[in-house]
Amino acid sequence: MSTNPSSTSTIHDHGVHSSHEVAPGEIAVGVVVGRTSEYFDFFVYGIASALVFPSVFFPFASKLDATLYSFAVFALAFIARPFGTMLFLWIQRRWGRGTKLTAALFLLGTCTAGIAFLPGYATLGMTSVVLLSVFRFIQGIALGGSWDGLPSLLALNAPKKRRGWYAMLGQLGAPTGFIVAAGLFAYLYAALPTEEVLDWGWRYPFFAAFAINVVALFARLRLVVTDEYAQKMDEQELEPVRVVELLKAKGRYVAIGAFTALASYALFHLVTIFPLSWILLFSNQSIPQFLIVQIIGAFFAAGGIVASGFIADRLSRQRTLGALAVAIAAYSGFAPTLLGAGPVGQDIYIIAGFTLLGLSYGQAAGALNANFGDRYRYTGAALSNDIAWLIGAAFAPLVALGLCAKFGLAYVGAYLLSGALATLAALGVNRWLRLKREAARAGK
Repeated sequence: MSTNPSSTSTIHDHGVHSSHEVAPGEIAVGVVVGRTSEYFDFFVYGIASALVFPSVFFPFASKLDATLYSFAVFALAFIARPFGTMLFLWIQRRWGRGTKLTAALFLLGTCTAGIAFLPGYATLGMTSVVLLSVFRFIQGIALGGSWDGLPSLLALNAPKKRRGWYAMLGQLGAPTGFIVAAGLFAYLYAALPTEEVLDWGWRYPFFAAFAINVVALFARLRLVVTDEYAQKMDEQELEPVRVVELLKAKGRYVAIGAFTALASYALFHLVTIFPLSWILLFSNQSIPQFLIVQIIGAFFAAGGIVASGFIADRLSRQRTLGALAVAIAAYSGFAPTLLGAGPVGQDIYIIAGFTLLGLSYGQAAGALNANFGDRYRYTGAALSNDIAWLIGAAFAPLVALGLCAKFGLAYVGAYLLSGALATLAALGVNRWLRLKREAARAGK
């Protein structure tokens, strides 16, 4: 391929051609669009799993058990995600990036639409639960396949002194997706009787998620399949490698990268999905009002994510993550008291938690991806992120609700504290390995 950015040589995947250089700002737009659509889909399901699915798909169980069953199905996507990453990386090696991304987002949209049309337990019995589980598992497969490498490309092409700023841009998709998803559910619960929401109203956010996925697919393909994008990926060796090869060469860094994000990812579901189940089961707060409080919290999170970019560019991303892990550990000591202190305490828990989430989550993804080097960065970033979600966030709503229902709210704080300690331990191990490498080089 010609190294000229305006080359008219063979055009990749779908024949889309662009005649200009792909700048960091343009890559950032692709990252934000892609992550916002994914997180909107993610939160539509997450909110429904706390508020809707226990009644629609598990009416045969008590309210607590039904919610626990719903959260168990919720976790299936995270279990499936690493397998989806491996499957679609193989597809990319064989047929190209555009084909992989199209297939993954088409599969995600199909499952989202399938859930929207899925009859409940009253109509299909246990078949509805099985189908919901299948759709959720395949959603995870598709999410694993939706990795496009844009965050890694953005990190490598960002100005050196502004990498923290550019790293946080894609993370803005999380609060943005939550604000839109929570806003839709707040409107439905405010405008309709609860019976109608559970009967048919809950399906509309899933229709919206399907439509947004279609728009996001074309927006991302417009960038991903250009010659300039492919050239940049080739120049920096951002290509998939076999997972076995990655684990043999960089397995320790996959584990370190996964555990580094645990504080943020554990907090992620403890301020978004879990509190909704807690309020519904153990509080008198109205659902629309509480969703509005969470939306306000998500705006604080967005501000925290932006602030994290400035902080990380001054302190380094690793130091920022370490400081925020300490702050989350401190927050874990107050969290149980706030949750049990009535509406005011619960609202403070949400606002403070979302703010901390924004500050930490803004730099959580890919902070240590440089450990992989050029050859393994593309696959290493995807797989370490999948594992971080699996061990840090997949079971957080299920474990938190189960612990607090059986043993008390103090155990929610202990669960969050474990995530903060894991982050600090991973950062410590990474620092030790870095110093060991530097000492070995100096000794040569």
